[in-house]
Amino acid sequence: MTKDFSQYIKIIERFRGKVNQSDFEANFQSATQNIAKTDRFLLKMELKRLAQPCTRLIDLRGHVDGECKAFEDDNRVHFIDDIAEKVFKENMAAYGGYTFGVYEAVNNTENNFRVIYQKEKSSTIAAANPSASDSPKILEKLQYPAKFYPFGHYHNRSEERMNFAIAIEVELPNGEALEATSSDISVSGCKFRFHQTQKVAVGDVLKIVFKGLTEEFQFGKDNSFEYEVCNISIEENSQFIGAKRLMSVEKDGFKTFLQGYIQGNKRRYKINLDNTIQAIQSRSLEQFTLPKSNELPVFIQRQGTELLPRYALTSNNNQATYEYWQDETKRSALHFLINADRIERLIRAAKLGKPLTVYSFVHQSQGKSFFYTADEKQLAQDREFMSQFIGFAASKNTFAVTELSILEVNSAHALSPFTVANTLPKKDEYLNLPPSEEVDAIVARLPYIVTALDITDDKVHADYAQLSFKDIDKAKLKSLGHKRSATPIVVDSLGINYRNHRQEARFVYKTPVVVEAEGVKWTGVSQDFSVSGLKVNLDKSAVLSKGEIVNISFPNLQKITSSFDLKSLPYEVMRINKKKNVLNLRVFVEKHQHIGRAFFKVLIEKNKEKLTPDEYADMTPGLAKALRSIYSHVLKVPTLFVQTSGSRYKIESVGGSTPDLPLLTQMRSLSDRPNHFNLYPLLNNQQATSLMSSTLKKLQASDAPITDTLYISIKHDSELIDKAVTTKLASELQTSKLKKMFISNALKSGSFYCVLVKLSRADEPDMDHLNPELSYIGSYAIHRGKQIEQDIWSVAGVIQCFDVTQETVLRHQLLSV
Repeated sequence: MTKDFSQYIKIIERFRGKVNQSDFEANFQSATQNIAKTDRFLLKMELKRLAQPCTRLIDLRGHVDGECKAFEDDNRVHFIDDIAEKVFKENMAAYGGYTFGVYEAVNNTENNFRVIYQKEKSSTIAAANPSASDSPKILEKLQYPAKFYPFGHYHNRSEERMNFAIAIEVELPNGEALEATSSDISVSGCKFRFHQTQKVAVGDVLKIVFKGLTEEFQFGKDNSFEYEVCNISIEENSQFIGAKRLMSVEKDGFKTFLQGYIQGNKRRYKINLDNTIQAIQSRSLEQFTLPKSNELPVFIQRQGTELLPRYALTSNNNQATYEYWQDETKRSALHFLINADRIERLIRAAKLGKPLTVYSFVHQSQGKSFFYTADEKQLAQDREFMSQFIGFAASKNTFAVTELSILEVNSAHALSPFTVANTLPKKDEYLNLPPSEEVDAIVARLPYIVTALDITDDKVHADYAQLSFKDIDKAKLKSLGHKRSATPIVVDSLGINYRNHRQEARFVYKTPVVVEAEGVKWTGVSQDFSVSGLKVNLDKSAVLSKGEIVNISFPNLQKITSSFDLKSLPYEVMRINKKKNVLNLRVFVEKHQHIGRAFFKVLIEKNKEKLTPDEYADMTPGLAKALRSIYSHVLKVPTLFVQTSGSRYKIESVGGSTPDLPLLTQMRSLSDRPNHFNLYPLLNNQQATSLMSSTLKKLQASDAPITDTLYISIKHDSELIDKAVTTKLASELQTSKLKKMFISNALKSGSFYCVLVKLSRADEPDMDHLNPELSYIGSYAIHRGKQIEQDIWSVAGVIQCFDVTQETVLRHQLLSV
């Protein structure tokens, strides 16, 4: 209907859902006797329309100022926020079901952007009227809530926990017996809650009687079981106790009962998925972040008494930094940037929570590269020479400013296990294999990671180029040049790649192959092999699919060996291309040892020098994955995730190894929601956010990141967020003088932060890496699984935020002098 019923809104509210009641006609006539007959008739038709059943799905993502989530009603899944959910339930009660009245009410909530726009437009029109108020009310957003997701910390549960609420009786160490309610149970553990806080401590031994079970089942004479308190938490005025069972024997009747009871009822009561959900949410965001790393993580190896760079984790974004530190023969020069003395200074700086800034340039002479470096601590004793050296370095086009930080390596972090390791199907077990002995031996010799971030841009270069180097001490300058070593220092580059799951070295090898399945044979040629795998190019397309078992024969190889029967060896199809003519195979072992695996192991051992390794042969299989996992545990760079929401972008997630960083701590204090961060200091500048949105739409995943710099001032004496926080783009402060004034004023009234932001287009997620946990969630909570998968695919961009405050303040101090 096109009729405007806004003037009759009170009548519509009064009679919503009542058109089918027996007294509707009489009450409606009485309430509308002063309304014209035509309008009365149209109003009645409108009420009947609003009461008609509706089948439309509601999706408010991108249409409201709120976080939308899946909401299920009568086998329909809507995506609505908290305000809309409240309106939905209220109108459902009024109409007695899902009608057009419910649908329209939910689509017209007060936080709907269309409704907000209409109100603002009305206010603007009213402002133009002299009789109206002097100025329209401007809606300002002061909260940009985001949740923090920690990387690397994915703890596997040894047993499944079933959500199970029954009455229990708990006997405390002092003999007092109290009523409680279980929250979840496993074979060896239990979580329960007291409705009032009790005097219980970690380590206490409690006796528990499962009253809700003993009413139906018999456990012998003694129905009480001993549990040790492992953790205690307070949530919404309830005290939750996590406890593990103490057993005098390995297995008893109650344990056997629980094993069968949980297995038989876990779909009825649902498995507790919190641990797995938290893990896959963090793991997926980690997978978007690390391949877009802008800092270069360099693993330091202990070689005798020396500490030297040995491995660098490279990505498209940090490749330029890696290549800068190479000489004319492409040999690594990272040992000039990261040497023993500088590592000592880095360790001292890390204790104070500070990085170390290094200034460098490369001098080319007779086709050779000569590196000159000096860090701020080296130069601090002579401020005049410091200014001269940096000015001289900045006069070169090879000038670079690199910020170094040092992180300790924990070898235990080399394995990042799935939280569903005990339920993994056989085909996915290779995804969860521990590091090999060779990888463990390498990691044991790596005590530190040094991260190198190139913070040079045209503005930084231009600032430092203002420094005079007249009358520079040439002897001191020469002393900062690094002598070329006759013995090259080897630094291996390992790509940060989630799609390479190889656990064994592969070798290129071509030999005829016969593939057979269900009586049909195809001929082809092998392309490469490992002990447990094989890649085959077929002469003709094969009607095969992933997961099928095929029998492989090697006719030519059989001619050279009589010790192994190389006919009809079972292999599993792991991957097949669209044309169905390229197979990736893995040995299929059902009961006994696989003959093919034994043969290829002997073949490799006897011919390792003759065989041609493939492109990954220089890497130790599994090393890149182990180092990536270690790095994820200590990554201190906050990363924001840009997700699509309808036609808009939203940022509601932050990832990293720890939230305890200076700027994040400030943003936590600005938030009005517990356990959330207010991203107002980063997102309140409309020029910056608009630029981000327009740029991201054009950006490709392979493009270099878009870089900008934010100057942020946070006053400590103001309670109003918009008054306390001021954020400027570096381009808005066009001169060094303006920047220095901004810094000075910020430090006088509170805190100053300079944040280097780098925006990258996100790669597609590797679902093979995520599916084990995602499938597990989907098998018990299908809608939750679908929502998480949708959230994963909605990530469009990654923003890494680097705190470069220390270098910025130092630079402007030097310019002032």
